[in-house]
Amino acid sequence: RRPGEPPLVKGWVPFLGKALEFGKDAHKFLNVYKEKYGDIFTVRIAGKYMTFIMDPLLYPYVVKHGKQLDFHEFSDHVAPITFGYPCIRDPKFPGLGEHIQRAYQYLQGDSLTSLTESMMKNLSFLFQQDYMNVAEWRMEKMYYFCKKIMFEATFLTLFGKPPHANRHLGMDALREKFEKFDAKFPLLIMRIPISLLGETKTIRDDLINFFLPQKMAQWLDPAAFVQHRTKLFEQYELLGDIDIAAHHFAILWASVGNTVPASFWAMYYLAMHPEALAVVRGEIDHVLQLTGQEAGSGHSITLTGEQLDSLVYLGSTINESFRLSSASMNIRIAQEDFTLRFGMDRSIGVRKGDVIVLYPQSLHMDPEIFENPEVFKFDRFIEDGKEKTSFYKHGQKLKFYLMPFGSGTTKCPGRYFAINEIKQFLTLLIAHFDIEIVQGEGPVKLDQSRIGLGILHPDSDIQFRYKTRMP
Repeated sequence: RRPGEPPLVKGWVPFLGKALEFGKDAHKFLNVYKEKYGDIFTVRIAGKYMTFIMDPLLYPYVVKHGKQLDFHEFSDHVAPITFGYPCIRDPKFPGLGEHIQRAYQYLQGDSLTSLTESMMKNLSFLFQQDYMNVAEWRMEKMYYFCKKIMFEATFLTLFGKPPHANRHLGMDALREKFEKFDAKFPLLIMRIPISLLGETKTIRDDLINFFLPQKMAQWLDPAAFVQHRTKLFEQYELLGDIDIAAHHFAILWASVGNTVPASFWAMYYLAMHPEALAVVRGEIDHVLQLTGQEAGSGHSITLTGEQLDSLVYLGSTINESFRLSSASMNIRIAQEDFTLRFGMDRSIGVRKGDVIVLYPQSLHMDPEIFENPEVFKFDRFIEDGKEKTSFYKHGQKLKFYLMPFGSGTTKCPGRYFAINEIKQFLTLLIAHFDIEIVQGEGPVKLDQSRIGLGILHPDSDIQFRYKTRMP
């Protein structure tokens, strides 16, 4: 180590370093070395030198170093390999990367309002078609239930409907292939060649082919975001039909890969805590009453973005579910040798190519910040009837206290749509149905195999039962 560099944890195996130990239980692993080396240390993992910043009070210093600490170097290499399209910063496609970034404006503002309205209609349609008018208790697997509804509703909202029909044929088969691809996603992100992953290449090809331009041209009312991206890709003659389809497939993954498990966890925690469910239901019923709408069978519900935002207990429930289930890694790659300063009196030496990592799960599970962090508290993010935003470490207010969507300029551009989707799904579910966990089922634990990639999946499914609420 050079003077000023953090202590290094090597591991016994030269290339793997501590990769296996980290992958088994990252939270426990990092806490052990935090106790030993302090809140900044470097670990060799799979050939990379990864410096972990464990004190959330130091996060803002990392985030503001956008020039020296870049995320795109990582994403530009990994995403094309994973989803099967050429690198967007290839000189053959001048300006493509920047144009793609600018397209994300269509996930905010007026476009977000339109997306939210469309998602509400599609969720209501699917609930009415597949689940309404159930007078007696009916059993279902909860994670399967969330996947089936959220996958199809998101698909219809973003990509539109087929001609002469309200639903695409083969949606169940598409979702099943998507799940098989997604199961291999952690290996693809680690740059394991897709040729070594059995049928994964064939499955990915099938998924990409679903989005070929000649097929998508027939679909009606796609989101403005998808329309803009389609026109953008058409401007690049060297982008083939398969390349363009792969970009659309990547957007599908980005839209549901984390939103579906996030929806599950929020539903699961509410069902496991009937007292929380009762409060959230009362809040939803109150807003429906104020807007002249009724819950239960036979009633159509529409809520605006502002009305969804007024559901503070629902919002707190979702934030608490994020806190308990999110295990993303915020990654930056050093573009040069430099000194990373944390205020006036502290700094570390960083080498070009080093990976700087913020690991928010450690923040989310810190008992100094969140009392009894392993316990679900549906009202943890409420203070004086409003969203609570003041959390402290060492007596200092944290700028970053909940980080399911990343940080800084690399924050997920679709986060507002994702939160609205989850709120809409839960609002319609709770307004229309009574739900209960089947006696003897649970608890469900977090599947640790996706550490670092976002919302963790459940390690098993759980039976619940539902019936339509009577007006």
